[in-house]
Amino acid sequence: MCYKHELARYKGIVEKKLFAIVDGCGAPKDLKSAMRYSLEAGGKRLRPAMTLYVCEMLDGDIRRALPFACALEMIHTYPFMAALEMIHTYSLVHDDLPAMDNDDYRRGMPSNHKVFGEANAVLAGDGLLSLAFDTMLAAIANNPCQGEIKAAQAVSEGAGVQGMVAGQVTDLASEKSGARDMDTLRFIHVNKTGAMIRASLLAGGCVAGADEKQLKALSDFGYAYGDLFQMTDDILDVEGSFESMGKTLGKDAQEGKLTYISLVGLEEAKKIAGQTAENALAALEIFGEKAWLLRELTNATLSRKS
Repeated sequence: MCYKHELARYKGIVEKKLFAIVDGCGAPKDLKSAMRYSLEAGGKRLRPAMTLYVCEMLDGDIRRALPFACALEMIHTYPFMAALEMIHTYSLVHDDLPAMDNDDYRRGMPSNHKVFGEANAVLAGDGLLSLAFDTMLAAIANNPCQGEIKAAQAVSEGAGVQGMVAGQVTDLASEKSGARDMDTLRFIHVNKTGAMIRASLLAGGCVAGADEKQLKALSDFGYAYGDLFQMTDDILDVEGSFESMGKTLGKDAQEGKLTYISLVGLEEAKKIAGQTAENALAALEIFGEKAWLLRELTNATLSRKS
């Protein structure tokens, strides 16, 4: 089975639900347009796909033949995968703002603030974030099980001051202070990128009733994979192209950002990426062959060109 086909299947499930939630949210027309714009920019939908995959992996009897059969079997995970994608998209909208990374393009399209203005981009991000939590809380209200509550806690932690926000703040601070050390860099990667990937995995695990050992393994993999993903992103900022990446490249070096490239050089960064991939794969051993997609995804990320 090809991991790309599975990811495409999950993506279809995610997007059908995602747009239905936004269309039905009752937001003013202009705000809804700005929210949809960034969601419609595409992307791999990797984080919510991880949520679905982990839930399948731990359940074992999900019918895979038909996407809708899978959807009906796992309808209770939908709010969490939709919430994760909304949170991820909100973070990208805010990340592109002039006050943050000041990027004019995202996924090959003009950034949200270039189309709708800075104020509306801020509000669109705020709207996606609050709608994500509204979606999760509605699910918990309808089915107040410990799995759903723990999943929401994992997402909240990953998105907030102990996760993604902490990583973003430290990233901005390092630019001003000129920090150039491995501890700061790893903290940025683990939190800015790894925390939400970890949350995606834990959400699927919690809903499926994973035990503590399984949750620990998912957590370890999430942090390692997040670090790997950001490393390869830094490498592609040097070796990639606008056509393949869909965003302006070379900005890290121009702005003096703290990256593995600036800290240890391109070739050493590639070696560290290889070791990080091995660490990620080692965390999956507890799941045996059932974690095949995560293994293939890790290997593909290590060699990715976009």
